[in-house]
Amino acid sequence: MTYGSPANDDDVASYMTRVRGGRVPADETVADFRRRYQIIGGSPLIRITQAQAARVERILDGEAVAGAGMRFSDPSILEVARSLVARGATSIVGIIISPQYSPIIMGGYDAALKAVSDELGVPARVVPGWHREPAFIAAMARRVIAGLERFPVEARDRVPVLMTAHSLPKRVVDREPGFVDDLRETAQLIASAAGLPRERWHFCYQSAGHSPEEWLKPDMLAVLPELASRGHRHALVAPVQFFGDHLETLYDIDIAGKEQAEAGGITHFARVPAPNSDDDICQALASVAREFADQWLATPAGATR
Repeated sequence: MTYGSPANDDDVASYMTRVRGGRVPADETVADFRRRYQIIGGSPLIRITQAQAARVERILDGEAVAGAGMRFSDPSILEVARSLVARGATSIVGIIISPQYSPIIMGGYDAALKAVSDELGVPARVVPGWHREPAFIAAMARRVIAGLERFPVEARDRVPVLMTAHSLPKRVVDREPGFVDDLRETAQLIASAAGLPRERWHFCYQSAGHSPEEWLKPDMLAVLPELASRGHRHALVAPVQFFGDHLETLYDIDIAGKEQAEAGGITHFARVPAPNSDDDICQALASVAREFADQWLATPAGATR
């Protein structure tokens, strides 16, 4: 399960309204996001998530059926759940394609699966945080190592790595600070698995929203000029919260981030390749699904919750 994306240019305003809980965005905000989507050729997120689901189903090899449902676009979580039940599913395990979990921030997914259970009469639950999953950490660390190998040999051991997570309004996170702790822990686990000493990597946020309220800091766009001012001419960005390409990677990092880096004096800026639907990340997803289903359905109330 993930947010989804606009179907086309005409859908940007209604998609953003759904994401914002019914609050209609300003015309200039819609125009800006429409421009961003046009620059990247539209978001591939739905297609990638569907490819992940198909590969997970192949990995599970008869243990389960799988599908990809979106919170704010088609195909919806309920629509996909209907198709899974039609294919024989007797319970639904929902994995959010963001491994850190918060009941406040991600409660919409819980509500969506409650609606699934109410309508279809099958137990349905969201997998809680799974950011410590060893296969996930290993997959992300491999890509950090691969990303560093794209830099000149003589500079490779000094390239700073920016571990990024999607920014949020500070007022939201103040209600659940453990979510930020999980983001930071994910960065630490990936850095350790990639063999990065603490002075080599930085945790920061990206993609802050278009609103005047305070958002989480430090922001990637502020960290990049700071690194350049300290003499760094290379930088690698490694998202730790999402692993499928979408607007926040293809535009916010690859275009806006690169522009900010180069304006500050960084001459070689790169992002780690996203796992998308690669086998190793899908093996991690399959492992998470299998482990959660085994534990949940083995409990006395598991078949009815």
